[in-house]
Amino acid sequence: MTSPDPARCAAVSESTGDGGPPLSPRAWRTTVVVLHAVMGVLLLVAVADVLVGGIDGPRPLLLTALGVLALDYLLLGAPALTTRGTWRTSAYLAVMVGVYAVLAWYEPELLFLLFLGYSQVWFLVGSLRAGVLWTLALAAASTVGPILAWTRGDEPLWGPGQTLVGALFSLALGIWVHRVLQQSDQRAALIRELESTRAQVADLHHAQGMAAERERLAREVHDTLAQGYTSIVVLAQTAAAALPGDPSSAAERLALIEEVARENLAEARAMVAAFAPVALDSATLVEALERLVERFGRETGLATRLDTAALGDGGALSRGEEVVLLRGAQEALANVRRHASATAVVLRVSQVGAGESAQVSVHVEDDGVGFDPESAPGVGLAGLRDRAEEVGGTVDVVSTPGEGTRVTVRVPAR
Repeated sequence: MTSPDPARCAAVSESTGDGGPPLSPRAWRTTVVVLHAVMGVLLLVAVADVLVGGIDGPRPLLLTALGVLALDYLLLGAPALTTRGTWRTSAYLAVMVGVYAVLAWYEPELLFLLFLGYSQVWFLVGSLRAGVLWTLALAAASTVGPILAWTRGDEPLWGPGQTLVGALFSLALGIWVHRVLQQSDQRAALIRELESTRAQVADLHHAQGMAAERERLAREVHDTLAQGYTSIVVLAQTAAAALPGDPSSAAERLALIEEVARENLAEARAMVAAFAPVALDSATLVEALERLVERFGRETGLATRLDTAALGDGGALSRGEEVVLLRGAQEALANVRRHASATAVVLRVSQVGAGESAQVSVHVEDDGVGFDPESAPGVGLAGLRDRAEEVGGTVDVVSTPGEGTRVTVRVPAR
């Protein structure tokens, strides 16, 4: 049997700590004070009944029994209400059973004190089984004397009958309270489990959010800063190669390096501030693509053009959808620069469908060496697909070795 929790004021379940006390510490302290007061008052009433009432039993023995019960409560019962020592509870109840046996044997009229005994059992014990056993022990000790007196004709049958009825009432009340507290334990355990699960879900959401943010930043760095630095490296190499024999070409390359570096710096600042791409700050999507194509042609020397003939009104794109299309064009052109060995690039912007099925797409097509999309998916394209899926878009890559590549990014047009 586990130790009783002082704040569990009746039929405390034999728990392992899963439930919390139904009374607050302050409420339990008030309850203990009331128990002390009731105990003192009833003992004084019993003593007065022995001294001045019509008691037929031996007064010295009865007063001694009441004194033992008072000392038993002061030394063992009261501390058992405020401590977790089970030996005090067992010792107190054992002495109390003996005292009630003496009172019942010599003076059954004093058995009104059973009101204290039955209630204190359920305040002190730590399990339902112990409560039932101690209640039965009290009932037996308090009934033997009156039953023997009844057999001798000295006591009416209702005397021991009242004692047994009191015992049954105490058992019923104790079992009911025990079940109520057991349900309270279960609810408290469920609440703690729910709180723990909610905390775990919050931690998972936080971790998921951090992972998503890292992935977003990785895509942004790949689609902006990394491509810009690649351009700077290529331009620096071509400028260095042209410097001895063609200073004007080298100067042009150096001017492009400065331009790309400034744009990269602006992109970095925008990224820190979580703004949209710098190219879209004060321009439409088509204007941003025009600048992108023009600069790509200057940097690479490739024949590059933008075709917007099939765009129409361009739909009502959100800023997020425009960002996806611009990043798709940047990624595709970066792959052309690095891998295609192309001589010409065409970037087409078009709108297809109408109403809810309308889409705006950006196609980047080159006449380069091509590749097998299944064997070389590319980190940048994978990130671009993730970015497109966030706005309900798609990315298609069509390429065959030796026959060029076409990258298409589509987003819904509202």
